[in-house]
Amino acid sequence: MSTTIAVIGAGNIGEALISGLVNSGVNPETITATNRTEARRAELAQRYGVITTDDNIEAVTDADVCFLCVKPYAIADMIEELSDAVAANDTSTVLVSMAAGVTLDAMSEAVSSAGTPLARVMPNTPMQVGKGVCVVSFGRFVEEDQQELVTDLLGATGQVVVVPEKLIDAASAISGSGPAYFFMIAEALVDSGVSLGLPRDTATALATATAEGAGAMLAHSGKTPVELRAGVSSPAGTTVAAIRELEESGVRGAFYRATEAAASRAAEMGT
Repeated sequence: MSTTIAVIGAGNIGEALISGLVNSGVNPETITATNRTEARRAELAQRYGVITTDDNIEAVTDADVCFLCVKPYAIADMIEELSDAVAANDTSTVLVSMAAGVTLDAMSEAVSSAGTPLARVMPNTPMQVGKGVCVVSFGRFVEEDQQELVTDLLGATGQVVVVPEKLIDAASAISGSGPAYFFMIAEALVDSGVSLGLPRDTATALATATAEGAGAMLAHSGKTPVELRAGVSSPAGTTVAAIRELEESGVRGAFYRATEAAASRAAEMGT
């Protein structure tokens, strides 16, 4: 019997999930996506072949997994809206929050039925191109086979890392916010290239291709970041001179402080 999936609030993250699932071979007719806008629903149905509706209760009825892709402030209200339907399902429906900062305790307080399986996920935007990272924490009522199911489904958008909930804020400071750090580095490289006399489009092409190549080496070379950096850094060469400037400018320390700030803010959002 095929898995039935609900995607509540199919915006950018919801669509990325749907795209990954369909591209990985999941039957689109087993996916029901909701959106308040009729034009958006028609677009999703035409593009992916999924079932669409503006009725969240209809979408979650008899779903094995329900992905909540709404804003963090709306998660608790959405769970309350869906709770009775979930409790009435013949199957045990896993409610999966895709919103930052919403704790399992907050989700648990919103459900009407004790023992509802809950999970929280911190995705990142590269899931929109199939290169995402989803950090997952499971509640205590999620059975092992349900954990495997949720992990497999999220794996359609990239890598999945399961952590205890106490570590999810730290993990999200690396992967959830991480794309913005790399985009900022690329932006700075482009501006630096322009300062050195390169046309902006040339500097952009160089920075973009370099980021893609460096990422591929990190992912597939089997070497650590330290080893890869050393491989570019010839003794007394140009790269060593540049790295020295970065170190003396406190770039490493800035990342310590930035990730601490991101993790701290994530914790605040969950209180």
